[in-house]
Amino acid sequence: MAGPFVLEIRRGTGSASLLVREPSLRSLPADISLAPARLELRSAGACGALELPPGLSLAPASCRGLRSLPGGALHLRLRLREAPGGAELVYNLRESLKPQKNCIFYCQSCGDVIVKERKFLRVLPLPSENWSALVEEWCCHPNPFAKSTLHPQLDDCFLGDTFFLLNSENESHVPEPPICCSETGHHASQNGSTLKSKENTRVFCKRCKTMLGETISSDTIKYYVTEVIVQPSEESFSTIPRSQFVQSMVAQCLMELSSAKSTFRFTIKGDDGKIYILIWLLNSDTLLVESLGSSSSHSVFTLFGDTFLPNSGAVGTWNAVKVLYQPCIKSRNKELADAWEDDFGVHPLKFPSETCLELLLILGLSTTSLPPSLQCMNSFQVAFLKM
Repeated sequence: MAGPFVLEIRRGTGSASLLVREPSLRSLPADISLAPARLELRSAGACGALELPPGLSLAPASCRGLRSLPGGALHLRLRLREAPGGAELVYNLRESLKPQKNCIFYCQSCGDVIVKERKFLRVLPLPSENWSALVEEWCCHPNPFAKSTLHPQLDDCFLGDTFFLLNSENESHVPEPPICCSETGHHASQNGSTLKSKENTRVFCKRCKTMLGETISSDTIKYYVTEVIVQPSEESFSTIPRSQFVQSMVAQCLMELSSAKSTFRFTIKGDDGKIYILIWLLNSDTLLVESLGSSSSHSVFTLFGDTFLPNSGAVGTWNAVKVLYQPCIKSRNKELADAWEDDFGVHPLKFPSETCLELLLILGLSTTSLPPSLQCMNSFQVAFLKM
């Protein structure tokens, strides 16, 4: 169970926001003591402490803006004496996919081997989805790439924003597209149909039936980054909780695109073409420090839920991104979603529809973990995606 302190640190500005969320604060007064490397809380019937990780140092004299929030929480702002070093990500796809390096592809949900040991000669980034339109705008002659497609050769791996493309030649365990890679495709083959719809090109894990991607052509498969783990062949498969993996991969996509393209607004689309979530990236330099001590009663402000917390240790520290979002399921926020879809400054991100719903649940749990006064901003809901 989570402890009473949550420290939200902005590494770029050297500022910190402290949330004290102990339910016993409803019986004030309470004493909060701050030292450069330690926080302490004392109130009637409760006592808690937070030891900061190495590299973090607070300036107690900089405390300001102390206020009480609805629900019994306290909130104040302070500054750091020194900026913390960046914590490593739990999993980074681009670090795992490198040329001349043997790797294995696993289903993230169950750990089954999807692609046996492969060594790629080239690992190349794909251009953005509207690259062809940009060529039309900038070239004074007809687009020379109009009738060509970017498909990987046998020893190639192409990286997109939310997926990667592999050549499936000589992979006997990869189902032949399009009629054998899904149940609906199997029924279509029985009926003699050769329709290449979204349903009969989807690729599923043979063990757990999770949707992993889709076939692009007879020899090219697209795998979504939220569904597959890529690890060096010399390493054994290590399980990552599903909710932690999804938010980490989505957060990486948001950070990379905002850095490369100065894009901060995103539509989260399913493979069915529907918009599920509108996301506005607020901060990408956030470090969350949370005390993990037990409490006599369950805290209503448990950030991310207990399933995200480490099994041991007094302090949890995570890189995170802070986002504003709006759900769009069941025609919610339809006018805003239509406006964003037509806005050139909004970047679309495509994931499996089931993953979009998982992401929406993760965002909702993060929002409800915050005090009511911190849950909304400019009509958007506030949430964290940790890595």
